[in-house]
Amino acid sequence: MTQTEILITIAMMSLGTMVTRFLPFLCFPDNTKAPALVLYLGKALPYSVMGFLVVYCLKGVSVTAYPFAAPEAAAVACVACLHLWLKKPLISIGAGTVIYMTLVQLVFV
Repeated sequence: MTQTEILITIAMMSLGTMVTRFLPFLCFPDNTKAPALVLYLGKALPYSVMGFLVVYCLKGVSVTAYPFAAPEAAAVACVACLHLWLKKPLISIGAGTVIYMTLVQLVFV
């Protein structure tokens, strides 16, 4: 890419980020209540996105070939147990990632 193309790309990315950040405040100012659909989506979408991410992460797992989905199962169990116990998403996701990467890199080589 040329210097001009790089600058145009950065400018467009900045503009896109600013629009997505500022648009909700312009559409729904503080003195008005957001529509019921927007409130519903604000409650429902985080769970939907997490479900999609789980499906996406586990879509390529093979239970018929070595290591028979053992690292994935251990990581999912770790995340589920820690989240039910501590209710801290960052800790449970981080620990699950560490467990998975340790198993893949050191145990199931």
